[in-house]
Amino acid sequence: MSMEYLSQINEALNYIQSKTKVKPEIGIILGTGLGSLVNEIDVEQFIPYREIPHFPISTVETHDGKLILGQLGGKKVVAMQGRFHFYEGYSMKQITFPVRVMKKLGIHTLLISNAAGGMNPEFKRGDLMIITDHINLLGDNPLIGPNLDEFGPRFPDMSEPYSNKLISLAEKVASDNSIKTQKGVFVAVSGPNLETKAEYRFLRNIGADVVGMSTVPENIVAVHCGLKVFGMSVITDECFPDTLQPVNVQEIIQTAKNTEPKLTLIMKNVIENI
Repeated sequence: MSMEYLSQINEALNYIQSKTKVKPEIGIILGTGLGSLVNEIDVEQFIPYREIPHFPISTVETHDGKLILGQLGGKKVVAMQGRFHFYEGYSMKQITFPVRVMKKLGIHTLLISNAAGGMNPEFKRGDLMIITDHINLLGDNPLIGPNLDEFGPRFPDMSEPYSNKLISLAEKVASDNSIKTQKGVFVAVSGPNLETKAEYRFLRNIGADVVGMSTVPENIVAVHCGLKVFGMSVITDECFPDTLQPVNVQEIIQTAKNTEPKLTLIMKNVIENI
């Protein structure tokens, strides 16, 4: 399996390199309703996922499904406009396949954004949270199976899954631009349903500030590959058990879009200063 998987990674890599001369330093994964950062990129090439050998296809309506290569903030970047989720039926190896491809393309840093539900009572809908740590409750791990030794060790250390240096840089960028940010722990669950009151209470009690359905698999593989990672959540709904109100996906997407300009500014400035 590992040899076949490595072969698939190399096939995808060779195809992308045949379409562009861009040699990216930084990778970007854009979350639900957060695809407009690509408008800031001086695009040199975009490649639909369906054209890339062995690439999964985004099935979520808010995920465009394009790989964007170009320049942002004076750096060469590769951006995923649309990501993959466990609830879509993809395996962990499929979800994280693009991260390994981006590593082979040459990136040293990965920036990840997502939409998440806020469980910390100090957080409000529309807030931005810098991810400092995470809890994996997906029930699976992308590193299960034969280790890909050319990417990283069998037992990767996770004492700093999100780069302290990049967190400090993002806080300075936010402060310089008078943007309020929170910091906290992201917990990943499989979805696709939103959580019950009892589940929100449980997740909060085990130390999570926000909950979402992505990011953790990509982070684990990125750390395994030796990449520095920065993650940020847009808090799209308030998940307080005692006052929980029904929400719908359209409201979540609209909140993400309303908050997107602030996230875009922070991400762009972090990239400029890496």
